[in-house]
Amino acid sequence: MLKFIFREKSMLRTHIFKSRFWKTAATTASAAALSLLLTTGYASADAQFRKWVSGFRPVALQNGIAPATFDRAFAGVNAIDPEVLQKARYQPEFTSPVWEYIDNRVNEHSIGTGQAMARKWGKALNAIEKQYGVDKNVLLAIWSMETGYGEMMQRPDVMRDAIRSLATLAYADQRRAKYARTQLISAMKILQTGDIDRGHLSGSWAGAMGHTQFIPTSYQAYAVDFDGNGKRDIWNSVPDALATAANLLRKNGWEPGRTWGYEVVLPASGKFPSGSLSIAEWRRLGLVRANGRPFPSDAEKATLKVMDGRSGPAFLMTKNFFVIKRYNNADKYALGVGLLADRVAGYQGLVQDWNRPFTPISMKEREELQTHLRALGYYDGNIDGKIGSSSRKAIEAFQQRNGLSPDGHPSKEVLSVLRRR
Repeated sequence: MLKFIFREKSMLRTHIFKSRFWKTAATTASAAALSLLLTTGYASADAQFRKWVSGFRPVALQNGIAPATFDRAFAGVNAIDPEVLQKARYQPEFTSPVWEYIDNRVNEHSIGTGQAMARKWGKALNAIEKQYGVDKNVLLAIWSMETGYGEMMQRPDVMRDAIRSLATLAYADQRRAKYARTQLISAMKILQTGDIDRGHLSGSWAGAMGHTQFIPTSYQAYAVDFDGNGKRDIWNSVPDALATAANLLRKNGWEPGRTWGYEVVLPASGKFPSGSLSIAEWRRLGLVRANGRPFPSDAEKATLKVMDGRSGPAFLMTKNFFVIKRYNNADKYALGVGLLADRVAGYQGLVQDWNRPFTPISMKEREELQTHLRALGYYDGNIDGKIGSSSRKAIEAFQQRNGLSPDGHPSKEVLSVLRRR
């Protein structure tokens, strides 16, 4: 999201964290930091880090941080967080195909939970939608994509001390050092305003914070006190977090009352122009809505996106799709938000399915698959139905040992074999 580009799972996300993935690349500085830990021990490495902190203090003070705020921010932060460097250095080497990315984020669990959250937070969502003009279902979808409706906020392996994480990157990761220094000062300014206390200033490994994952500079630009308690608390107040996301979208050009896009059917042949055309112009080229309904407006501008080949789903994306990308600069992310928002709202799913090279299974069946793999000793990750690198490696290992093609796909065929074990 305007969050720069470092977030855990969607690393071209302008707002850090989740949909293109960083390729594996160890920076000189972070490699040196880890090497220091191995060759001279933690004590020496910690001493160098504390020296860096002391040197950063006058920089922070020159940027408006009070001495007492700096001391409070760094109280007890005496060493880098090695796990932050590991996450920064070792990004997933597998670039998710669009069907896998969407399957992991738009499924029966995320849809059902979103509908439950729509009921639970209905009053706040309606008020936010009225004030900012942003579709409440889009806000729920963003909340799901960012932290699983807040579930990730309870996981210490995901959420870490924001000051320590950013200081680690500023000190030991040359590629992200400039970004981290800027965000570290902004994080201390947030602490200085009193919006959050030191003990709850948590975030992802790269500093994305709260239910809707804002890096500190984006927080300063868009954070909202929607519940009226005098604090812009995106960590503990769901209304504040959702209103902050709505504020970002509205300030970046969200058009109230309009959709993010339309699934369409392409004509059997022909080439299509890139860029934005009116719906009328797309219709003249032979594009129609996949659900058979008419387009609401012939004058509306849209851009064609085909992410899975001509035989896969095709979409005409309107301006709001590109506004969602201001939250996270990836087509797959914005598509995931749009598709999930529609399903939470009660609309049907895709008419044309993805070109998966296997027979897909449901979220519940994927959890069953992971459970079988764990019982057989292939898998030690979470039983969550989400197929990431650990699940794929486990599936591939099982396939190799059982005479199956080792493609790593969570298929009905693999599940059938697992059920017989």
